Amino acid sequence: MYVLRDINQELCAPAEERVSYLPHYDTIVKGGMYEYYASEGQNPLPYAFAELIDNALAATANNSGPRSIHIRMHFDDMMASRNALYVIDNGKGMTPRQLNNWAIYRLSKFIRKDKRGKVSFIEDEDAEEEKKDDLAPLSLNSDISYFGVGGKQAVFFIGNSVRMISKPKDSKDVHELTMSKEEFQMKERNQEAIYSGVIRNRKPGDFSHVPETDENVRQIIKEENDRDNFTVVEIKGINPDHITYLKQRFKEWTRQLAHIYHYYIHGPSGNVDEDKNRSTSPFKNIDIEVTMINRVHNRTYPAIHINLRDIDDDMQTQFVRSAASTFEFKAKVEGSGVVEGILRYHPFLYDRETYPSDLNDPRMEPETFDEHDYAINDRPARGRRPIFECYWNGRLIPYTFIENFDWCAEPKKTKNIPLDCYNRVSGILFTNDHFQVSTNKLTFLDLEMKLKEKNTAYSRIQNSQEKRTTIEREFLTWLKECHEQCDKQIFFSGYKGQCVRNDLPKAKQTPWASYDQVEWDGKTYKKGQMIRIARTMPVLLGTIKQFLLYGEHDGDVYATGGDIEIFQEPRSLYDEVKIVPLSKLDRTASHQMVKRNLEEEEAKLPSSLVISWPEGFEVKQNEKRPAGKTIGAIKIEILNRKREFISKLPGTAANSKKLLVELKVIWHSPHGDEVIVSHISQHGKNWPYWFRKMENIKNLGNHTLQIQVILNESGANTYAGKELPSHKIKFCVTEAEPEKFTVGMLDGPFYIGVPFQIPLEFQDEFNNPTKPLGKAVPVLEASGLELTFEGTLIKGNNLIVKGVVAKGKVGLVNSNRSSNSFQLTIHVFGIENSQTMKIRLLPGPPKSIMVKPEEELEIENGTAPQYSIEIHDESGNLTSSAKSQVQCKFTGVSGLPTYTLMCSDVGSGILTGEPILIKRMKDAQSITAKFELLGSGLKDVSSVQRKLKILPSGRVASIEVFYQEEEKGEAKALINGETISGVAGEYIRRLSFKLFDEAGREVEVDDKLFPKIKTNWVQKTNKDMIFSGKLPDVKVPASVSDVKYCQISLQDNSGTDTNFVVKPTAGVPTQLKCKCDGSNVVSIGETFTTPVIITVKDKYGNEILDLDKKTANEFNVSGNGIISKDVKVTHEKGNFVVKNIKFDEGAVGTKDVQISWNDLRDFVKIEMIAGPPSKLSLPGWDLEETVSVYNGNALPNNLIIQLCDAGGNPAKVPDVRIQLTKEPKIKLIPGPQPSKTNDAGQVNYGSLSVSAPRGTYEIQPKAFTSDGAILGPKLRIHVQPDPMHPTEMKVDFEKNASFVVGEKVPDIIVKVISEDDSPMASAKASSLSMKLWKMEVSTQKNPPPRAQSYSPDAVKNQPGVFTFKDRRIPEVAGVHNIMITYYDGKYELFSNVMTVDVKPGPPVKLAPVEQPGTPTVSNTHNASARCLIRNLRLELRDKFDNPAGLGYSGKVHIEITAPSGETDVPNFIGGTRKLDLTLTNGQCMLSNLILQENTSGKDGLEYVLTCEVKCDRLQRNNKLPPYEIPFLFYNDAKKQTQMAALSKERDNLQTVIRTYKSLFETTEQLVSELKISVHEAQQEETRLKEDLRRQKIALVQLQSVESVEKLLHLKTKEKELLFTAPRRTCTLNAVPHDPDIIGKIGHLALVSDTDIARVLSWHMSADMDCVVTKTTAKAKDVYKMTHGKQQVLPLDSIFKKNLPDWRKPLPHLKYRSSWKPAGNPMYARDMLVFPKHEEECKIVFGMLLGDTLILDTLEQANNYRQELVKFTFCPTILTREGDRIRSNGKFGGLMNKALPIEKLRGAVFGEPMPEKYQDLFVQIEMLQNYKVTMMKCKKAKEELQEQLDHMKLPEMQDKYKECKEAESQLKDIEQKLGHDNVIS
Repeated sequence: MYVLRDINQELCAPAEERVSYLPHYDTIVKGGMYEYYASEGQNPLPYAFAELIDNALAATANNSGPRSIHIRMHFDDMMASRNALYVIDNGKGMTPRQLNNWAIYRLSKFIRKDKRGKVSFIEDEDAEEEKKDDLAPLSLNSDISYFGVGGKQAVFFIGNSVRMISKPKDSKDVHELTMSKEEFQMKERNQEAIYSGVIRNRKPGDFSHVPETDENVRQIIKEENDRDNFTVVEIKGINPDHITYLKQRFKEWTRQLAHIYHYYIHGPSGNVDEDKNRSTSPFKNIDIEVTMINRVHNRTYPAIHINLRDIDDDMQTQFVRSAASTFEFKAKVEGSGVVEGILRYHPFLYDRETYPSDLNDPRMEPETFDEHDYAINDRPARGRRPIFECYWNGRLIPYTFIENFDWCAEPKKTKNIPLDCYNRVSGILFTNDHFQVSTNKLTFLDLEMKLKEKNTAYSRIQNSQEKRTTIEREFLTWLKECHEQCDKQIFFSGYKGQCVRNDLPKAKQTPWASYDQVEWDGKTYKKGQMIRIARTMPVLLGTIKQFLLYGEHDGDVYATGGDIEIFQEPRSLYDEVKIVPLSKLDRTASHQMVKRNLEEEEAKLPSSLVISWPEGFEVKQNEKRPAGKTIGAIKIEILNRKREFISKLPGTAANSKKLLVELKVIWHSPHGDEVIVSHISQHGKNWPYWFRKMENIKNLGNHTLQIQVILNESGANTYAGKELPSHKIKFCVTEAEPEKFTVGMLDGPFYIGVPFQIPLEFQDEFNNPTKPLGKAVPVLEASGLELTFEGTLIKGNNLIVKGVVAKGKVGLVNSNRSSNSFQLTIHVFGIENSQTMKIRLLPGPPKSIMVKPEEELEIENGTAPQYSIEIHDESGNLTSSAKSQVQCKFTGVSGLPTYTLMCSDVGSGILTGEPILIKRMKDAQSITAKFELLGSGLKDVSSVQRKLKILPSGRVASIEVFYQEEEKGEAKALINGETISGVAGEYIRRLSFKLFDEAGREVEVDDKLFPKIKTNWVQKTNKDMIFSGKLPDVKVPASVSDVKYCQISLQDNSGTDTNFVVKPTAGVPTQLKCKCDGSNVVSIGETFTTPVIITVKDKYGNEILDLDKKTANEFNVSGNGIISKDVKVTHEKGNFVVKNIKFDEGAVGTKDVQISWNDLRDFVKIEMIAGPPSKLSLPGWDLEETVSVYNGNALPNNLIIQLCDAGGNPAKVPDVRIQLTKEPKIKLIPGPQPSKTNDAGQVNYGSLSVSAPRGTYEIQPKAFTSDGAILGPKLRIHVQPDPMHPTEMKVDFEKNASFVVGEKVPDIIVKVISEDDSPMASAKASSLSMKLWKMEVSTQKNPPPRAQSYSPDAVKNQPGVFTFKDRRIPEVAGVHNIMITYYDGKYELFSNVMTVDVKPGPPVKLAPVEQPGTPTVSNTHNASARCLIRNLRLELRDKFDNPAGLGYSGKVHIEITAPSGETDVPNFIGGTRKLDLTLTNGQCMLSNLILQENTSGKDGLEYVLTCEVKCDRLQRNNKLPPYEIPFLFYNDAKKQTQMAALSKERDNLQTVIRTYKSLFETTEQLVSELKISVHEAQQEETRLKEDLRRQKIALVQLQSVESVEKLLHLKTKEKELLFTAPRRTCTLNAVPHDPDIIGKIGHLALVSDTDIARVLSWHMSADMDCVVTKTTAKAKDVYKMTHGKQQVLPLDSIFKKNLPDWRKPLPHLKYRSSWKPAGNPMYARDMLVFPKHEEECKIVFGMLLGDTLILDTLEQANNYRQELVKFTFCPTILTREGDRIRSNGKFGGLMNKALPIEKLRGAVFGEPMPEKYQDLFVQIEMLQNYKVTMMKCKKAKEELQEQLDHMKLPEMQDKYKECKEAESQLKDIEQKLGHDNVIS
């Protein structure tokens, strides 16, 4: 021992110190920091998302339906804690073990097999992780969840915590795991294990563990009930920079995700469909959706949602859609690596490059600009970007690009393909997982290096066939075709039609298309444009006539070239049309350069005119001239550009062409241009060009004076395509001064006093409308009218007389309106003529009201007055107005009516209305009537007033009521609405009334007045009472809260009435009511603090509030257990209150408290509840008994903890923390967390499963209250190993055995071992399978989907042991892997992988490595024409076509043979027909087999090259057939060439025919096999259905897979209920596990009958705890270990000869075989069931029980013994009632009476599973097999139908047709070659 006193002290000897070097948690938290930030200028967040999508794709890989992946983001700017990101998929989900594997950093898919021995609830749980589709196109196998790194790096790059929620398919539980940076830090501070955690297992939809504030997670968990299987990744603590990026760049990063997973979303062909309508995914139903929900300032905005399949602008979509052609190729690297590649060509179109640009790519070159800031569109298509993007297993690796390969790079020397074409190529590479990528899948590690190795072979793929030509030649050919067919650099537009080129040879004259315009290199050339033609002698200048393009075009088109037709310039010199190639167009020549050359020649042509006005009257440009003004004489001279006067054209071409001048005056009328003057002038020797003056221009409007130079002969105004000089003068002719006028349209009718206007129109002498002079003043005259006007207004050519008003009387026309016509004359000063017309006038608008009579009227109160009304205009004419009415309002008294009279039609009438009634009128009264005219625009009409006198009437006007309170008192008059009081429920009597008229006089009641008097409290009144002035008695309401409204009214429409109100008061006390003012609950031992309110009421329930306060002393409070001295009754706030009620200690329940006063009493119920918690209890558990449970199984009951008070009453106290304490070795699942009690004071931990080593453990609850901790009772649990739980498989086979293709596999023996280390007897052969597959990768340790499966056979009399024998080995040689798998629906095991080398069989034939075709040779000097075989490798193969030549060496004898009868046979060089070549290890190389020059041979004959093997190892009687190569021989080289071509074509056709026939044979064979599969599946389904019918399962429940699944679910649930149902168990402590220890006797046997189990356990109670061992040595060890306290029984010490025979009959059958004794006698040993160690148990129990018998009752046992002892010895007899008769006949007493089973203290035989459980087990297994068979049958039928439909497809019919055509072509070629038969 070394004692350390000082850290620096010297060591006295070498020492060792144990250290721990676990990685820091930053390994996970910051593991991807560098990789993501090394992002080449891009934001790496989408690549982190991609890691999570990778996992989801892998999880959904085997989905039969849609594969859904949903990214859901919730952002809240007010609460950062609510920010969360969710990735949800509907994949297979994860079991707890898989979830644990996910959490382990760098636990890749290759090393997860180390956990295969553990428990799994999912079939092929780990195997599914390794499954991938090797045949998937472009490696789209979804196998991209690989290294166990990316997911953790991604979640901690995005945030700082992750929650994984997953539910596997067919699982009933959801598994949840949480990891966070905060948790790691806390564990580090607390020095806890950092890399550990808890997986929560819960029910779907259970979010009780989630805080209410985390509503997003709660919503996600709510949705779990709608999903069968899923995985949810929740990320929280998201970096704020990430949130900003995700919000602001939503479109950008979703576009990047669509680029990464483009081919998973859209399939191998990519997103070629431009249809906006979203359809079903074209590839494996993959949907990746993104949803973002923003909450800003507590306001939730609409969610942003996008499906990645709807994105059509990601880079791959742009590449796919913009590509005009594709080039597919394949690269084979050393090993098994294969790379598939696609090159795409993006042509030059629409004057630009179509290669897509990615603005987010930092390699993208910035756009260049010229000096004027215009963008220059001359960028190279691809720029600096590499050609190839790289995909790994169908998923983009974003940081790896490959620039190019040697065969597709830009050439160093210029070729016939423009270099720009190389920049128009984009490419992608697809690899499988044979190439290494970084752990976060951002870069390739070895791809470019392997692809650029020398031994990498490239080949082009065309029509799914690999071409053997060189890749470089194929690429150049393809690129050239793309350039010629796809690039369209010149845009021809302005299509004119087709034309014929007569200038070309006849074969080239048509078709040609004509165009007016082209666009080339950003420049536009149009018809009529001046251009320069280069590369001609001399250089041509011209004007474009048209563009010509060869081909049948019918519109605008892009092309690379054509011709141009021009007019050669200057035309005056050449006058020719020429056609030149468009390529000779000088695009560098400017228009100014061309124009400058032309100007020098064209300067002599007419250029301009000189115009003069010798006599004046000049017309100026844009002049306005009055009509008729003179245009003066005009002199004209013509000038050329040199400013010389000319009169004819210069040059020889225009020798006789004189120039004339034409003058035209054009009037631009509204109907079109009209020439009104036209003259032509010519030039003479003595006079110039001259035109005389003109005076006839009088049309108003715009005019043009046009002077044009024209040619003498033709009159043309153009020459050489150009217009001759001209001059135009534009002027406008306007109107002259006015000479006359007319009256315009008048807008009638006209009204008296209403202003109107008169328009006057003026004209000049030419009748042109003209403007009046300012001095024009009109004069208006009309007889019988007074006319006035406000003034005049000049508007255009009109003079408007405004505000004309007419006044005067109009005659009566009809009964309604008056009107008349008048003659109106108008004069204007300065104008000679005048105008006269008739106008009709109507009365004007109302101006006054006439009311008659004008004196004061007198009427009696209650009658209506009448007035006569008329409406007049301002001239006194009777008039009216639309919707006008006269209204009369009366003033002086309130409540008077209003009268109205409609006057819109007549304008007069009688005004009256309702009678005028004044209430309480005593004297005459005067009122005023005011008359007003109402209507639109009538406010100016004055009102009229008249006086009206009202005289009083004699009818009743008021009622007065009198009330006499006391019988002898004085009656009091009641005011209207007065309130009187009365005792509730009594009557008010002595009421009377009186009536008065308007003058206050009393009115007597008579027979006429009586019926009109009504009261509302009685329906009928007594006539005598009313005549005497009395009123009926009034009944007072019974409730003081009600009042009664009483009314006396006179029903004569006068409204005369009066009323009063009756209010009740409380009566005498008759009731007592008590209630608690609050809660009525009190804890035991505490004072009831809630006040009890006492209320005293009368018989109607009205509360009496006027009792004296001293009455409180009169109340008495009593009850059972009440401490009366503390009770107090007080008067508070008008009520009596009882306080301080307290009870003696007692049980919980309801207590009655009685409160009494005088003869009144009432009761109050008070609820007694438990006191404060001081104890804990476990309801439903017997704490005296030990609970026995199998390891891994659930406890028999739910574990519930209950709080109790000191008396044991349940204390319903919530929020008390409860914690379970247990021993460290025992594990409870799910792990019980500290929880708080509910409202009932309970914590329910539910059903807990137990996992622990064998032994007894204790669980104790503990509560924490404010008063301290409370310890609960201890629950003892005994854990036993589960014999139904497999833990491992032991595989035994001969490792040195040989494996040969086609032979049988050596025997393999497999033992399934359970938890108790013994073979599991319940294991079934159907649960095991042997997987055999060929190994392709040395690291491949999991069976691929194509692996062959074999079923085992059970070994007889050895439960749990199985053998694989007589299984055939596959027919492919090579290294194979073997794995044994076990899955019984609950547990899953895998054996280690066994590698075997499958050898080929013996060689049976010689075959070529590649088919050589039919060689063709000719007898010429050229050696290459005589070459028969250039290179051909032959090898030995077995009957399965495997290379089988290893160890076989010798020779191959080669000989040329001829058909029978032919003697001319060609020879090889050297003059021989035979050669011997070396055969080494079964291979022989034929190289350069050349025929001798001038050798013999028949022209056109087919010879055969025979190859025969000579080898000593081959048996003489097993000679291999020779391999024959037919070839054609010709003497003519030309014919040989032709025949070689035909021979090659024949070989190709033979290959095509063989391919088609192979396809047809394969298809027919597949259909035949599918029919057999359907037949076999139907037979198996029928057999299983019959077996299920025997199991009493109705056939109606077996109609569909769904009904079978439903039945399976019910049966499984019933089986689980039986399994978990409480059963009798032996709770004795188990012995330690040891191969030599069998167990305690109490554990070795099970008994079904409870009564028999009780009596047998009691009978053997002394032996139940005895340990049985196999050897005495082990018994001694146990004895020593227990210090002699444990009794033991070794098997090797038992004398076995005296043991009973378990098959012998009952003793009475030997002597009295016909006797049937009562009591059902049987041997006790026959009632025992041995779950294991059956042989050993028979020895033990045979020795202990012997021939002990069991009967029903003691009486029957005694009778049986009496009969038996007559013949033989009688053994001990036990009865089901618990009695025992010893073998000596003694019975009775306590010693012979069995104890109750409860007092046996667990030493009792356990109970086996019921027979129904075994029946259910068989039924479930059969149903599962039947379900699988149904699915297989359905699938087989679907596959058969699919194959039959496929054979009927047009494509297949076309293939049959193509095959027949190929056979026909082959027959023709064979005939040409000289063959009679066709090789098929």
